[in-house]
Amino acid sequence: MRILTLFLDGIGLGGDCPETNPFACANTPAMHSLTNGKRWLASTGFQRSERAIFIPTDPRLGVPGRPQSGTGQASLLTGLNVPQRIGRHYGPKPEIETRAIIAKRSYFKRVTERGKTARLLTAYPPGLLRNFARGKTLRSSVQQAAFEAGAPHFTVDDLIAGRALTAEWTTEAWRQRLKIEGLPDYSSREAGQLLARLSRKYDFAFHSHWLTDRIGHRGTLARGIEILENFDQVLAGLLAEWGDDDGLIVITSDHGNMEDLGTRRHTLNDVPTVVIGARASEFARGFRSLTDFAPACDRMLFGG
Repeated sequence: MRILTLFLDGIGLGGDCPETNPFACANTPAMHSLTNGKRWLASTGFQRSERAIFIPTDPRLGVPGRPQSGTGQASLLTGLNVPQRIGRHYGPKPEIETRAIIAKRSYFKRVTERGKTARLLTAYPPGLLRNFARGKTLRSSVQQAAFEAGAPHFTVDDLIAGRALTAEWTTEAWRQRLKIEGLPDYSSREAGQLLARLSRKYDFAFHSHWLTDRIGHRGTLARGIEILENFDQVLAGLLAEWGDDDGLIVITSDHGNMEDLGTRRHTLNDVPTVVIGARASEFARGFRSLTDFAPACDRMLFGG
């Protein structure tokens, strides 16, 4: 058993409103194939398809206010109700209390301490890595959880060697905007195939994407549609390469945002959790909120 998680920051289940919700109008056949042809909307509800289970998931966790990335990601990757413990939703980066919780309960760390392998498959550019090392930039909760396991973040060299992917899946932004030379050039579909191959090296693999949240805060409907259609191609490549008897793919998020471009704030909506694979029903048993992710992974990886 192995688990590959695709984390998309800031995607919730919104209304069927093509004017403000990219999920209501994007051409995403691979995504729809997992939900019986339905779009990923609030009205979709729980779905069981031939290959997957779709679970509307609570990011609010009984705490007043709008869910945030810092505490939401920490809840996902510790199994603890972090906003309840610190008394508020907080983000985008984890504050000192949340970082202390992650240091003790990081799921990446727990997996490696129990003799299995875990890795964040996302590579980061040199400037960001330097800022992490200097303490100029805080890591996100996902990045902090992976860092607590002791493995360094993947770099440009890893990207060139085919050991990791960018947060944007392909290398286009790094080549065009960051002007980094020597990077491999592959399509979104090929990036999904590479994700499948890379995940075979680890018991618990995780890829983190952030542009969805950025678009929710300051992007356009057209850009949201573009990102979803790119992701759909990634997913199509991944599904074509993945053997369902080999393990599980889990797609999830930390809070709603991009599903309602009528506001620039996070939403109170549920987020989607999609579980793909022959043992999806076991993973999905009792799954209701972000805090159920780590315990479900434990059941699959350790039988507990």
